[in-house]
Amino acid sequence: MSGFAMRRLLADSVAVRATLVLAVAYANAAGVSWPFSFGFVTGAPLWWLQILAMTVFLAVLRSSTTAQQGFAMGWLFATAWLCATFWWLYVSMHTYAGLPAVLTALAIVALAAALGLYYAFAAALYWRLRDRGPILAPLVFAALWTAAEMARGTWLTGFGWGAIAYAHADGPLALWIPWVGAYGVGALAAWLSAAVLEVMSSGWGLRAALATVLALGWLVPGLLPTWSTSTGSLSITLLQGNIPQDEKFQSGSGVPLALAWYGDQLNRSATDLVVAPETAIPLLPQDLPEGYWEALMTRFSTPGQAALIGVPLGSMAQGYTNSVVGLAPGLQQVWRYDKHHLVPFGEFIPPMFMWFTRMMNIPLGDFNRGAVGQAPFDWKGQRLAANICYEDLFGEELGVRFEDPARAPTVLVNVSNIGWFGDTVATDQHLQISRMRALEFERPMVRATNTGATAIIDHTGRVAQSLPRTTRGVLVGTIEGRTGTTPFAWWVARFGLWPLWLLVIAIVFVATRVRSTRAD
Repeated sequence: MSGFAMRRLLADSVAVRATLVLAVAYANAAGVSWPFSFGFVTGAPLWWLQILAMTVFLAVLRSSTTAQQGFAMGWLFATAWLCATFWWLYVSMHTYAGLPAVLTALAIVALAAALGLYYAFAAALYWRLRDRGPILAPLVFAALWTAAEMARGTWLTGFGWGAIAYAHADGPLALWIPWVGAYGVGALAAWLSAAVLEVMSSGWGLRAALATVLALGWLVPGLLPTWSTSTGSLSITLLQGNIPQDEKFQSGSGVPLALAWYGDQLNRSATDLVVAPETAIPLLPQDLPEGYWEALMTRFSTPGQAALIGVPLGSMAQGYTNSVVGLAPGLQQVWRYDKHHLVPFGEFIPPMFMWFTRMMNIPLGDFNRGAVGQAPFDWKGQRLAANICYEDLFGEELGVRFEDPARAPTVLVNVSNIGWFGDTVATDQHLQISRMRALEFERPMVRATNTGATAIIDHTGRVAQSLPRTTRGVLVGTIEGRTGTTPFAWWVARFGLWPLWLLVIAIVFVATRVRSTRAD
């Protein structure tokens, strides 16, 4: 080989490596910037930042030279994005559970990488189908990305935290949420990013067609009426105890503090309903000081007021549940809601992971699951549907309660303890999740939490009132219940996510039958 050929080969090799390094850098930068689109800096979601980050990733993906390289770019992007989204798991696992720092960091990266595999496979398959024409290719990307989102959010108990849709609780695509829900809006956002790239590389005719589709897509939902009507108002008190997480279950500090403060506020409340957060009462009723539980039941047996209180229930013989009890005059027995969607490692131990949980100091380990679609708490003309902690992440499970319109919730109530994750963006992320559920079902969502965000969210997803987080306080306000069924509530209650899965499969099937537009 001549010296010139050798130098040319070396130069080409260096150029390829430089391009690959640049692609990796762009993929990681896009992934890390993605969580900021959920509004953790400005307080409001930045839908355009999510579209921009995904478009950059798509440009990198399309520039890949092999499906294997596409797989790697998708995996890098998703792993960077997910690490940047739920890095706050470090606080619960290291600060409060005592897992060594290095193992904690490795565990978070391993979780992100494992969940990122869904997107890696989606990216690789899209790379193979990317040249199916300017109309079909964006649909293929949206379908595959949505399949990855739904798999992450539902398989192996599901952990869809930080999905695309939560960047669109505000913005043009929010108009579609009552129709297609979070996964559907995520699909629209993915399609939009892919369509942007097609527009940039296509002629004016395609650009005009796509611009028309975009305009109609954003305008049509805004011209339609709302799907719900008022069922009247209810005055409400939300309690935020701000009990230090490292003391919350300590008998000499957090437990007596919680019993004293929540007991006092429950007695003082003067509104129609008072709500105390997840495990506000940190002991089983039979383990409480003598007379404490009986005093609460007596307090809310008189006409005019009711309470929803987070408390563990059960016994060693029956098993334990993470629950909400409802106290109100005239009840034959205490109303209860038992948490259905339990947190892995915190509320149940997955098979073969006992060794991992033994390394951590987390109280209240294994719980029994409640049923899906438990009956609401009826009070003063409202049907209040409780959910606990991150259960409001699973809209398809909350949607089961809307199958019978006569018993469908008029108000959603979330009780949480995000104190496990400190004063981090986990609080802001959870607030956006609750806003999404309010938009999907056109129902108000009230949130009573230990450290924040304690808030009243109306049926349009607007935060009407809230308490400063990491403070002890009482939020007094009014909620307006709603009745009626959104299109999303109707179809998800009957079919779950199957309509989306079938649409995804159909689009991918068609794409595999269409000939590539690439020149051979």
